[in-house]
Amino acid sequence: MSKEQDYVSTKDFLVGTVIGAMIGAGLALLFAPKSGRELRGDISVGAQKAVNKANEWKETAQVKGIELKDKAVSASSDLKEKATKKTNELTEAVTTKTKELKNAATKKVQNLQSKGNEAMEEIEDQVEKVAEKIDQVAKEMADDNVEKEQ
Repeated sequence: MSKEQDYVSTKDFLVGTVIGAMIGAGLALLFAPKSGRELRGDISVGAQKAVNKANEWKETAQVKGIELKDKAVSASSDLKEKATKKTNELTEAVTTKTKELKNAATKKVQNLQSKGNEAMEEIEDQVEKVAEKIDQVAKEMADDNVEKEQ
């Protein structure tokens, strides 16, 4: 059962109790063998008691309502505070993780660039050696051709 249904059920019960008490008191006074003056006095006393009882219940209901409202405000405030704290924690965690990933990626890129530069230097060295070897072979072939022509 929801809180709204509880509230309606409690309200209906209280209203029914007050009305029933008033009717019961009135009927008891009407059927009691008393004089008119006594009867009117008893009715007045009974009505006053019913009004006093209704006021007591009204005050109790108001106090309970205020207590429930305060409890709800406190609970919602606590939930808001927890949500804000959790949001801040998650934001900080995401920021930290993003920085860590960025740093790791930067290091990887720098490492790959370094390896690429080393590989390029090695290739350039090899190309120079091959070029020197080609020049040497070409010179030897030219010298051989000159000797063969003579």
